[in-house]
Amino acid sequence: MNEIEALILGVIQGFTEFLPVSSSGHLTIAGTLFGLNGEENLTFAIVVHAATVLSTICVLWKEVSVLFRGLFSFRWNAGTQTVCKILLSMIPVGLVGVFLKDYVEAFFGGGLLLVGIMLLVTALLLFVADCAKTGRKETISFRDAFVTGLAQACAVLPGLSRSGATIATGILLGNNRKEVAKFSFLMVIIPVLGEAVLDLLKGDFSAEASGLSPFVLIIGFLSAFVSGAAACRWMIRIVSKGKLIYFAYYCVAAGLFAVGYTLLK
Repeated sequence: MNEIEALILGVIQGFTEFLPVSSSGHLTIAGTLFGLNGEENLTFAIVVHAATVLSTICVLWKEVSVLFRGLFSFRWNAGTQTVCKILLSMIPVGLVGVFLKDYVEAFFGGGLLLVGIMLLVTALLLFVADCAKTGRKETISFRDAFVTGLAQACAVLPGLSRSGATIATGILLGNNRKEVAKFSFLMVIIPVLGEAVLDLLKGDFSAEASGLSPFVLIIGFLSAFVSGAAACRWMIRIVSKGKLIYFAYYCVAAGLFAVGYTLLK
C-alpha cells in the first residue's frame, strides 16, 4: 500500500463509518480493487478504526463529558441512565464478537458477493426507515437500546452498515431521529475498540509484519480522523432532516456493483 492508497482508504473509512453505507463493505471493495493482502487490510483497518473512534469522541465531546460526569456522580441521573443503556446495547454485539464472529465469518465468508448482498439489505432498511414517520420519543428507552443493540450485532456481517442498521432500528421504534443518530454513534465506540482488540489478539500487529510503513499508517489515521469527524457532524444533520433515501439509492448501486463484479470476474 502506498501513500495515495492510504489516503483514499482512510477517507473511505472515515466517511463510511458514520454514513449508513458500511465501512467494512467499502474497505473490502477498495482492498479488492487495490489488490491488498489480508495482513495489510487487518493492520490498516485497526488504525483507521481507532481514528474514527477518536473522531466520534471529539465531535460528541459534549455528550461524552456529560456521560462521564453522570457516571462518576454515583447517582441515578440522566447521564448514568444513558451509560447503562449503552452498556445494555453492547451485550448482543459483545456476545457475537467474542463467541460467534469467527463462526459467522467462516460460515458466510467475507467476499464481495456477501458484501453486495448485505449492501442491498442495508438499502432496504434505509428505505423503510426513510418512509417511517418522525418519532416523538425524545429519550431512548432501555428496551429500545437493547433492540438497537441487536441490530448492531447483526452488522457483524460485512456490507451490513452498522450505523444504517442501528439508526434505522431506532427510527422504526419511534425515537427522535437526532437522538437516535447520537446514540448510534455513542454506542459504537466501545464495540469498535473491542473489535480492534480481538483483531490484535489474532496476530502480530505491527508495521513490519504487515509490510506497511509508519508514514502510510499515519496518513491513513489522519485522513480517517478528519473525514470521520466531518461525516459524523453531517450524518447527525441528515438523519434529523430525514433524508436517508439517498443513501438507500447509493447502497443499491454499490451492492449491485459488488455482486456484478463478483459474478463477472
